[in-house]
Amino acid sequence: MSTLNSCLNEDAWTVVRFATFTRLLSLFLQAVLNAVIPDHVADAFSPPRSETPLLLDPVIEALFGGLSHWDAEHFLFIAEHGYLYEHNFAFFPLFPLILRFLAATVLWPLCGFLTLHGRLILAVVIGNSVLFILSALVLYRLSRLVLQDSKLAHVAALMYCLTPANVFMVAGYSETLFAVLTFAGLWLLETRFTLRACLLLGFATGDRANGLVNAGFLLYLTLQWSLARARALSKGAGGFQYRHYAWELIHFAHTGAFYAALVALPFCLFQFYGYQTFCHPTATQVPPVLLNLARDKGYRVADAASPTPNWCQWWIPVLYSYIQDVYWDVGFLRYFQWKQIPNFIFAMPVAILGFIASYMYIMANPVFCLYLGLGDSGKDRQMHGFCNPRVFVYIVHSSILLLIGIFCMHVQVLTRFLASSSPVLYWISAHLLFQYEPLLQDEKLFRPDQIKPQTDNKPGLNLAGMWGNNQVVYILMHWQTCSIYTRCIVGYFISYWFLGLALHCNFLPWT
Repeated sequence: MSTLNSCLNEDAWTVVRFATFTRLLSLFLQAVLNAVIPDHVADAFSPPRSETPLLLDPVIEALFGGLSHWDAEHFLFIAEHGYLYEHNFAFFPLFPLILRFLAATVLWPLCGFLTLHGRLILAVVIGNSVLFILSALVLYRLSRLVLQDSKLAHVAALMYCLTPANVFMVAGYSETLFAVLTFAGLWLLETRFTLRACLLLGFATGDRANGLVNAGFLLYLTLQWSLARARALSKGAGGFQYRHYAWELIHFAHTGAFYAALVALPFCLFQFYGYQTFCHPTATQVPPVLLNLARDKGYRVADAASPTPNWCQWWIPVLYSYIQDVYWDVGFLRYFQWKQIPNFIFAMPVAILGFIASYMYIMANPVFCLYLGLGDSGKDRQMHGFCNPRVFVYIVHSSILLLIGIFCMHVQVLTRFLASSSPVLYWISAHLLFQYEPLLQDEKLFRPDQIKPQTDNKPGLNLAGMWGNNQVVYILMHWQTCSIYTRCIVGYFISYWFLGLALHCNFLPWT
């Protein structure tokens, strides 16, 4: 315990406490809201249960059944039965594997009281809660390293605990696992542990397909370091030396290709598995009840007696692309329809914050951005805060994801897409709070020893003593005096944080 204490400062402990509190509160609220609000009858994947409920199954279903709706059903189904249906391959295997591992090991003593499905739901509760706390801590570490501003990093991590994608971080979705793998991989990359970073970012690709975009961090930072070494060698030799740049570029070409291949490998292996399953099927035992479901719903199962799927004849047979196209109608500008205007409105806040982040950074560093951040940073450039040179690649990454989400995806998933993939959403929110909220200009807020506990005899909780230097809680306690910018940003985070629990857990559509 002393070693752990030495690794975490007071700000980090505040982040851990707040992340833990928001997880417990989320679990409590979703249980209450799921009990109070009747479930909407949705046209969603809902496979029949093949096991007879045991003693504790009704309890788990009553408390945490709201966490198994929508796409969570796919993950739970894969964890329980494997990849039986073609459309199951839209959901990558790492998260279901972890759920099945937890159900078969940590939760094995409960097998006499809970069916496998019940243990999988409990695995979601435990696994995503622990992963979220870890992701908040890793985001804080990454933010301190990149932003070079402990105050900004602290508030950004606290805002992450109120993420607008909250329900997808607590339900049976893979976003929380992806966030912790991505943030941890980027932190290792920033500390020059490149191979370890590749492994974590590779695991992230095994969790979600957009992990492929993370290869850009490896390629960009490796190129940046290679050019920096070439400049240093040339400067030591008295001027520009072509051979130094040529050698470093050759070195970058080899190492960059290797790193990118490591990140892409899980995706390629998963596609190969799908190709073997459906293009070269063997005899598989599908439970009759699930086979009947496939016939009723038109789901494709691997069957040697059936015709080979059309996508198997493609030059590069990528099953994931086929599923997104045929089952989910995902493609360029396909969502630009009048009936989708409400979904664009739902996604508007996160899109606005994303565009503001890009605009503010480019306006602060126009020449640096023009040279793609590969020139000399210069001694007169701001080296800390949101607009420092190290943030450039994160802005590019966030902007690419933002454009993909708007033009090529179901736009309503943009909130969780960005919230679990990029720290920029939390960095720009914290940056704007510092810029426009007078309350955060008080230095005492960042010194726990200066926060005086409640000494009067008024009833109520001593929030200052409980939360120490939690600036987000302080803002909520002084909501009436906050600026309009603070109310918009924090109000957006909290409203989506809560509404997601109320709607998603009752089979109502949410982002």
